[in-house]
Amino acid sequence: MAGRAALVLASVLFGLIVLELGCRLVRGPTWLLHWPNLVLEERRATRSNGGGRLIHDDRLGFVNHPGYAKDGVTYDDHGYRLTPTAGAAALAEPPILVVGDSYAHGDELGDGETWAALLQPLAGRHVVNAGVSGYGLDQAVLRAELAAADLHPAAIVLAFIADDLRRSEMKRVWGAEKPYFELVDGTLMERNVPVPLPPDPADTLDVWQRLFGWSMLVDTVLRHQGWQYEWALDHARVLPRGEGEKLACPLLDRLARLGLPGLVVAEYDPYAWRDADYRREQQRLSGKVLACARQAGFATLDLFNATDAAVRQHGYGGVFRSSHPGPVGAEVAAREIAATLERDHIPPR
Repeated sequence: MAGRAALVLASVLFGLIVLELGCRLVRGPTWLLHWPNLVLEERRATRSNGGGRLIHDDRLGFVNHPGYAKDGVTYDDHGYRLTPTAGAAALAEPPILVVGDSYAHGDELGDGETWAALLQPLAGRHVVNAGVSGYGLDQAVLRAELAAADLHPAAIVLAFIADDLRRSEMKRVWGAEKPYFELVDGTLMERNVPVPLPPDPADTLDVWQRLFGWSMLVDTVLRHQGWQYEWALDHARVLPRGEGEKLACPLLDRLARLGLPGLVVAEYDPYAWRDADYRREQQRLSGKVLACARQAGFATLDLFNATDAAVRQHGYGGVFRSSHPGPVGAEVAAREIAATLERDHIPPR
């Protein structure tokens, strides 16, 4: 009996070794000699990918680097992204303040291609883009508070994707520490402030990532199952799954206390057009946030239908780049946002 169990175990191990070597050959023969910890490599790459674009901030976790200018991305002395507009038409002041994540920021687009820049001539008003890549809904609200005190805007546009709720459940995203909120007896309590410096990626691996992070087989299986995101990227969860949904209404109520007219915009990541179940969940979560926004007194806009119409007309690749909308997607967003601001008289005339 023991001999048979040993034979089965040896067969399983042999099979796993063959699969591991096969996965490495598929990736390239050099991987047969190169056996690093893949999780650690990805976390180090994520840390360096910003290329100096983001810096640590004691209040918000991370912010745009003031004065940064590279590859079509330019920030002013306050860390707001430039919004250049063709033509010499005068733009009204005070500005419209845009806050949010990488979709508000305009990742994968040049300064003049972002919907924030395209919105300016449509709205006839200066637009300040204070979006920051990687933000959760919690950070977007905090960013709005600080930027509003600085700019005294006429109105606020907050753009989000559904994943921003999950990020609100974390104290660390993409290797960077961040503030987060807990609901205590119905009151928002801010935690992890002042925000500490991010840890060394090597110190963030758990025991399983140390044991199996080198395996190309594990990496391949997780990628095919859609689990690579949680496995490899450095996110530190501090709140239970689903808690971000519960935070949406209190966070938007907090934003409303600024006393400014505003529009809350739901955007969608490209995978919503690749997986129907994923799309339905993103729409459910987005609907939750938009309902909270309406309850708080904000106008709302769901960009799914307009973006879907653009995908049908231009094709998936015509609307999206790798992970964000391209120029066509930004144009759709700018038109829809401008039309909603006009319809709802934001800012008031």
